[in-house]
Amino acid sequence: MLKKEVEKRLSQLKDWKLVEGTLEKNYKFSDFKHAVEFINRVADVAEAQNHHPDILLWSWNNVKLTITTHSIKGLSENDFILASSIDRIKL
Repeated sequence: MLKKEVEKRLSQLKDWKLVEGTLEKNYKFSDFKHAVEFINRVADVAEAQNHHPDILLWSWNNVKLTITTHSIKGLSENDFILASSIDRIKL
């Protein structure tokens, strides 16, 4: 995907950042339980799309999502679709 297209699509997402050729977003929750519930909802969305982010749960209430298309070693339209779908999860 061309840089201009990536920048355009990135501008349509809320709080996602471009980090070393991947989409990345951090979330902070009030407690561990809510962080894990969010991860489970992300897993449901990812399974439905057959496109899976890297998920990191750290310091008991922080979640970092990283999205890329490993097979092309870069970003694809599916990455932005997944990010947008995750943004629609009610926190």
